[in-house]
Amino acid sequence: MPAFMFATGIENSYPTIQTPDGKTIRQDELAKTKHYQFWKEDFRLLGELGIHHLRYGPPYFSVHAGPGKYDWSFADETFHALHKQKVSVIADLCHFGVPDWIGNFQNPDFPRLFTEFARAFAQRYPWIRFYTPVNEIFIAATFSAQFGWWNERLSSDRAFVTALKHLCQANVQAMHAILESRPDAVFVQSESTQYFHAEVPDAQVHADTYNEKRFLSLDFTYGHQIHAPMYQYILDNGMTREEYQWFMQNQLKNRCVMGNDYYETNENVVHPDGSTDLSGEILGYYPITHQYFVRYRLPVMHTETNYSGPGAVAWLRKEWANVHRLKQDGVPLVGFTWYSLQDQVDWDTGLRENNNRVNELGLVDLDRNIRPVGYAYKKLVETWRHTLPTESNVLTISG
Repeated sequence: MPAFMFATGIENSYPTIQTPDGKTIRQDELAKTKHYQFWKEDFRLLGELGIHHLRYGPPYFSVHAGPGKYDWSFADETFHALHKQKVSVIADLCHFGVPDWIGNFQNPDFPRLFTEFARAFAQRYPWIRFYTPVNEIFIAATFSAQFGWWNERLSSDRAFVTALKHLCQANVQAMHAILESRPDAVFVQSESTQYFHAEVPDAQVHADTYNEKRFLSLDFTYGHQIHAPMYQYILDNGMTREEYQWFMQNQLKNRCVMGNDYYETNENVVHPDGSTDLSGEILGYYPITHQYFVRYRLPVMHTETNYSGPGAVAWLRKEWANVHRLKQDGVPLVGFTWYSLQDQVDWDTGLRENNNRVNELGLVDLDRNIRPVGYAYKKLVETWRHTLPTESNVLTISG
């Protein structure tokens, strides 16, 4: 395996939202970006850009047709094509939504049902080694059950803890199931790298709470003991002591790479009343990711970043400089990702609105023309691919 994974992704979010007229619709990014029609061209572009690693998943909501029932038709076409093309896939199995028949993340049956799907997927595509079973768990739980934007559209701490618990259970159980078919599987968690800044001294207590809460999804996944205030918080909001102990006893940390996603929107300012606003980039990827690394001591991959408009190339260079500096300073950085391959649609509202507004975030546009940042990324990969790898850089997670 190449020592350093230069990657991109094909955006496959599919949460459900409620429209102003009360209808429930699914925000299917694979449809919005026309990947269903142009997947062959999308895969061809990977070769043109010199990218060998792809974060990519099937549309879980349509593949999992019912308990023990699957429609693999589109997945078979695409994954077999990627295998033939020798693309190293990081399989993204659940990206912000579930099939209609499961309902949402409040459903206590979701972890078991998703684990069945993950097991079936791994058996069907045994050549895949890298997995992100559940993408951005913290964001999925926050947007669905704390902010009231997606899926269950709830806004309470109890709903958030319930969603977080079920998502993390699904993630860990899926890892165990995948290892049955692929004993050398490596799990690349893709999680939002957050930080909360106190606006004034009176906001510090709230900021401290948010800065502990941001770790919960990885704490559960990696079996990391949480601090007393967060333990009290999860117990007060519906998690049992037995459920918490299950995470401590079933972690597979030694099979994991910590994937950290960083965008300009990942930092927030906290006001004295506990409310937050986006602060823009203040600290940046290096110091925040270093905090996560110190907490978990795992190999790290920068699994998502992007930027819209003429500043995209400068953002790419800055993010890469952060990654390279971290690596030079001893953090075991194993990969970097511009996310995504194509432009996205309606992420300017966090997929809360169905405006069909194109967000110019991709390496290529929706006509599949390479953007300036795409050419810059191609050059970056060409320049560093044969320079970075050394024996100490190689990811050596094994069975």
